[in-house]
Amino acid sequence: MPIENDRPGFAAPAYDLPAFEQMVTDTIYAGKLHYTPITDSTNTDALNAGRTDAPDGSVYFADEQLLGRGRGNHGWHSPAGEGLYVSVLLRPQWAARRMPLLPLAAGLAAAAAVNAAAGLAIDLRWPNDLLIGPRKVGGILVEAKTEGDSISFAVVGVGINVHQTEFDSGLSTAGTSLALETNRPVSRQALLIEFLLRLAEEAQALLDPTAASKIPAKLEAASTWVHGRRVEVHGPQACTGVTEGLDAHGFLQVRTAGGLVTVQTGGIRAAADQNEAADIS
Repeated sequence: MPIENDRPGFAAPAYDLPAFEQMVTDTIYAGKLHYTPITDSTNTDALNAGRTDAPDGSVYFADEQLLGRGRGNHGWHSPAGEGLYVSVLLRPQWAARRMPLLPLAAGLAAAAAVNAAAGLAIDLRWPNDLLIGPRKVGGILVEAKTEGDSISFAVVGVGINVHQTEFDSGLSTAGTSLALETNRPVSRQALLIEFLLRLAEEAQALLDPTAASKIPAKLEAASTWVHGRRVEVHGPQACTGVTEGLDAHGFLQVRTAGGLVTVQTGGIRAAADQNEAADIS
């Protein structure tokens, strides 16, 4: 059902922190919730906490970010009360070589959380975008401090548009929000709890070699972008070609005119010469 242009914005209830604490009592997040109404960036907060020995499972979330950011130093518009802005500090017990799987695991957790809280299906655009159809509803930023083959800590940051109704017309991918897609308010608290619970499950899977090896296939099943899609790769390995799935490390395979390229970092968009309505970006 379309939303009229003059419709007022959706209500954004405040977080109920005591109830939130109660919901995570038996999880790794118990006693580790850190909420602030306004911050520059929840990822920056979590990174700073990681450098000062904050414990595994510490959660940093806010109503508004002044300097929210995504991958590649892109800004993330974070208006007060309209989105989910959260970063989770992890101190993984798995080797650094599994780090490329963490953004994929976080994407799976975020997609499952959106489905549980809003009843919407998410298309995961490798490596970090959450899409509903051709429009972007969220993104993931994973940052880590490693020492050799060990990880001192990792930060999983997620931004999801929950109640936004207006978006910058200059975005490379048109934006949407959960409220626009459902035509109703969506509880940020329910969304956050669902995300935290699923992130804990996905992160735990990385401890098990067998479970970790299944993450690329799970991502492929949740994405229309990693098989048979003609894309442009942006970043150090810029190229154009057709996606051929993920390798065991979670890296994207792209078949180009010059051969198969294994894309380890960067982002993808629909190729400019691909005339499919669903590929607007």
